Amino acid sequence: MMTIHREGRALLFILLLITVAGIWALDYFFQQQPVLRNSGIGLLIVFYLLVLQFFRNPSVRVEKNPKHILAPADGKVVVVEEADEPEYLRDRRKQISIFMSPVNVHVNRMPVGGTISYCTYHPGKYLVAWHPKSSTENERTTVAVKTDEGVEILFRQIAGALARRIKCYVQKGQRLEQGDEFGFIKFGSRVDVFVPLHAEVLVKPGDKTTAGKTVIARLT
Repeated sequence: MMTIHREGRALLFILLLITVAGIWALDYFFQQQPVLRNSGIGLLIVFYLLVLQFFRNPSVRVEKNPKHILAPADGKVVVVEEADEPEYLRDRRKQISIFMSPVNVHVNRMPVGGTISYCTYHPGKYLVAWHPKSSTENERTTVAVKTDEGVEILFRQIAGALARRIKCYVQKGQRLEQGDEFGFIKFGSRVDVFVPLHAEVLVKPGDKTTAGKTVIARLT
């Protein structure tokens, strides 16, 4: 089942009014220029449909498994490497980064179930999401969750050149289930996930992911 995400409903309504008004204006003022009129109407409709698909929110059947770390975002894996996490965990981790293009679903889902142990928003720049410094200099929200087994997983929503609005719906102390929606990023961005060094990473750069479905790592 496909629905429209709440983040896009007001925008889509306004765009629908603008699109209808634009179609009426083109039809009224360019009656004698059918090629220009039809081209303009076509562009308006295509633009509206592109924005509409961006805010789609498909239902996802999550197969919960405490050993699995699920992808928090739809997109493409762009980084799999060891890295230090200096903000909260302050230790060495395996980092998995997923790039979300404007055509991906932009609902973010919990990679594991547990209690939110850290949640902080950072204002910042809008470098392209694949820039090496985007993780530390761009607008971002960092969230850590502690599982019932005591393992902490950290994930970070990072704004990109087009994504100028990050929405994070969780707060410290809140409990969520694996696959629950925790946020949304508008118009393309990136999500970094930091898993323990002992975790087995199951994806590689170039792999496609689906939020709440793709198993990106396994806790051992």
